[in-house]
Amino acid sequence: MTKPIHIAIIYNEPTVETDEGRKFASEAGIDHSNGAQWMSKASLNGKVDLSEIGVIEQKEDIQSALISLGYETSMFNMSDDLDRFLAYLKAMQPDIIFNMVECLGDEAIHEMHVAGIYELLEFSYTGAGPLTLGTCLNKARAKEILSYNGIPTAKFMLVTDPNEISPDDFNLRFPIIVKPSAEDASAGIDNDSIVNTFTALKEQVKIIVERFKEPALVEEYIEGRELNVAIMGNDPATVLPISEIDFSGLPAGKPKIVTYDAKWMEGTEEYEGTKGMCPADLPKEVERYVKELSLKAYHLMGCRDYARVDIRLSKNLKPYVLEVNPNPDLSNDAGFYRSAKSSGLSYAEMIGKIVEFAVKRHSKLKHAVQH
Repeated sequence: MTKPIHIAIIYNEPTVETDEGRKFASEAGIDHSNGAQWMSKASLNGKVDLSEIGVIEQKEDIQSALISLGYETSMFNMSDDLDRFLAYLKAMQPDIIFNMVECLGDEAIHEMHVAGIYELLEFSYTGAGPLTLGTCLNKARAKEILSYNGIPTAKFMLVTDPNEISPDDFNLRFPIIVKPSAEDASAGIDNDSIVNTFTALKEQVKIIVERFKEPALVEEYIEGRELNVAIMGNDPATVLPISEIDFSGLPAGKPKIVTYDAKWMEGTEEYEGTKGMCPADLPKEVERYVKELSLKAYHLMGCRDYARVDIRLSKNLKPYVLEVNPNPDLSNDAGFYRSAKSSGLSYAEMIGKIVEFAVKRHSKLKHAVQH
């Protein structure tokens, strides 16, 4: 009897418990029993980063899906302890790693370094490689690559000090959106991120630089619709039905953007007023072009297995790539699965396909079919 393929689901969860973190977890209705602990993050004004908690919640769904497909699974929380992490890998020797690590030591850039460890130790793992993870996280560099290769993206500049910009040499058009240059999960994006005056611009840049200790990405705001384009596979890659964020539920005057609250804070006006719809209602020619553009961006940035390309569609139906997101959220209520479901895949089938891509990269398992 063939031994089942062992898949290790590796993730990172906040593990430094604080009174503030416990209080926030309690107020958010988060169960932190069974040894789970929650960390308050200074970068998020002392609140638990709910994007990380999203990872914690989705790991259970992924494990259930893998078990239903006949895989043997284990779960490991690396919790910023590299020695324990390396000992686990050495002892368990998993066949495949389902990589869900998004940061290390509160630093998002270390996501790429964890993938680098997999590479050095020659483990097959799901999702993007180190270079892609690091490049896509550097939003300004990613936009430079996209622009150089003819993919439309909003005009932008990187600002490390609000005093270094002046009205005399500022060549971007208002309104402007200001956000962190090296964060994901909409961190640092709120209703004040859209600015219409130079004074407000400098103030918002100052907030981002001081809060995140990194340059601010300042770019022209594209008024219009927001599309999420999910892509799966490698050779060939497949574009799934396009999903759209419906902003019609937002109160009048609120900017039509996906803020941190809209993505993670249940009960807020932003969360309740932004709903995903799939498939998006688009003219056929626009849909074809958006898919073509997204697929080009996927390959250009070196994505593999699965990724999501976020696009703003202007009022005259011209698409602009906002960013490319390798290893996006796989929760059963997230945009990626919304598109996968619309394509006819069950949640388990979607997870199974992602694993199969990694299996094909494994020298000894590439001919194995688990189910």
